[in-house]
Amino acid sequence: MDAYKTLREEAFEANLEIKKQNLAIYTWGNVSAFDPGNGVFAIKPSGVPYDELRPESMVLVDLTGKVIESKLKPSSDTKTHQVLYREFAGIKGITHTHSPYAVAWAQAKKPVPVYGTTHADHGTEEVPCTEFMSPEAVKNDYELETGNLIVESFKKNNYNPSHMNMVLVAGHGPFTWGSSAAQSVYHGAVLEEVCKMALLTLRLDPLAKPLPGHIIKKHWERKHGPDAYYGQQ
Repeated sequence: MDAYKTLREEAFEANLEIKKQNLAIYTWGNVSAFDPGNGVFAIKPSGVPYDELRPESMVLVDLTGKVIESKLKPSSDTKTHQVLYREFAGIKGITHTHSPYAVAWAQAKKPVPVYGTTHADHGTEEVPCTEFMSPEAVKNDYELETGNLIVESFKKNNYNPSHMNMVLVAGHGPFTWGSSAAQSVYHGAVLEEVCKMALLTLRLDPLAKPLPGHIIKKHWERKHGPDAYYGQQ
């Protein structure tokens, strides 16, 4: 019996969700599911279309980058996932896509301000955007350094990855994470919508200001605060 059958299935289902949510075309995205107890994650194989994926297609990788039991190459973004699992405690799923609105903000190298309550429901801070990667980092190990760049950006801005579960990599695109692979895709879909709404807001009012702090706080706390009342008990 495959000891990692459940992990492979989780990663497989989450990768299919990328296509269902229109977050990527062709092979432009990947999801991984992490088993922290064994230090192993399952990730989409490189360059394989979503329609051709199967649970057994998912590639198992440990936190040193070693591939376990697979004839397929893992996603080219595997080392980025590897860094984030090592550095961001508690996350069990990571999603990377090239969804157009999030990529547009990343290409403009702009963080996404909290313009409205949709954003505030999922985070009280602007979605961060990293700096461009240095020539030295690109030459060293591009995917590994992408992970390092994200981690450095969070440290620099004093962001808590358990509260801010999304980031834009300048010139590249979004990475999101969560307590499961499925939740990481959910956050990818949320980020895409937030980026779309923010862009439309700026089209209507190029001088738009962020939502007032007391409204941001209210919307965050009604879902996540100690007296949260959103949803069912």
